[in-house]
Amino acid sequence: MRAVLLVALCVATAIDAQPAPRRMRSTHVILVITDGFRWQELFGGADSSMIGSAGRVSDTASLRRAFWRETPSGRRAALLPFVWGTIAERGQIFGDSMAGSPSTVTNGLKFSYPGYSEAFTGHVDPRIDSNEHPPNENRTVFEWLNTQPPVAGKVAAFATWSAFRRIINAGRSHVPVYDGWDNGVAPTGTPRAAVLRNLFATTNRLWADNALDALTHQATLDYMVVRKPRVLFIGYGETDEWAHDGRYDLYLRSAHQVDAFLAELWSRAQADPVTRDRTTLIVTTDHGRGQGARWRDHGQRVDGAERIWIAAIGPDIPALGVRTGTPSTQSQVASSIAAVLGLDWPSAEPRAAKALPLFGTRP
Repeated sequence: MRAVLLVALCVATAIDAQPAPRRMRSTHVILVITDGFRWQELFGGADSSMIGSAGRVSDTASLRRAFWRETPSGRRAALLPFVWGTIAERGQIFGDSMAGSPSTVTNGLKFSYPGYSEAFTGHVDPRIDSNEHPPNENRTVFEWLNTQPPVAGKVAAFATWSAFRRIINAGRSHVPVYDGWDNGVAPTGTPRAAVLRNLFATTNRLWADNALDALTHQATLDYMVVRKPRVLFIGYGETDEWAHDGRYDLYLRSAHQVDAFLAELWSRAQADPVTRDRTTLIVTTDHGRGQGARWRDHGQRVDGAERIWIAAIGPDIPALGVRTGTPSTQSQVASSIAAVLGLDWPSAEPRAAKALPLFGTRP
């Protein structure tokens, strides 16, 4: 009997010693990924060597007026005023290689489907080696969250690229995914949705499988008003498309517009009493790009395309600004999405990397 009591006491003590689940103020989370946007521009702003023939820029004067400043801090603030005026001031940014804080993809392939799957699942699947890969065999954090109270049934995804219905495996996960040109608008029944469906159908398609950022953004806003999701993914694609086209001016202007989209999403969250001071925003990219003449490219053979960045702001995230000496990986994104809601993704998916070190004592 004494032995039994001793064992019971040891078990109870061990249980008591476990850290209590973190109580988070955040009840909503938005993940935004702008495809293929380099860490160099995020931290340093416009690159003067690209404002000319190297970046297929004809109106150099206009681009310099918009984005050129004498210092890197001035340039990055001109390009991304919300990121540097709000997220950097009130949240955290990972991925500054110059500060000993590189953020990297771990899949080794350095292109989109493997990157998104890594970010959404928290681990690498070597079977995913093509952007044409079939519906993802792996469960994403979105699929799991869609079964977890209190966010179950309140998860959704919007994206310009039509591959996301496969990446999130919409058929199996039952996560509503609205992507590409033919599937970009949710059936909310609003007059705005009707107009958007017409715009998606009649707008000239610059890229066959990638809709325009502005259309997807407006479709997302329509859904947010009607359905009020608790977990939302938004994927913008123009930064990658214009980079592949070698148009540095449109690459920068698209990034600047994504920054404005982020500002609008954050402003709406703070204007609604339900989501004010209860929303976490995480922003990142799926892969980096090369440097110099290879800035247009990414992939397994492109040096530097493994470097990305991750930014986050929310009620539970201390205002630490640019993180120094803190390496991070794309595989940490999935667990971070769950962690800001007080949930533990690695407990459901042991292959997943742990969450980013976002939490702690506020300075």
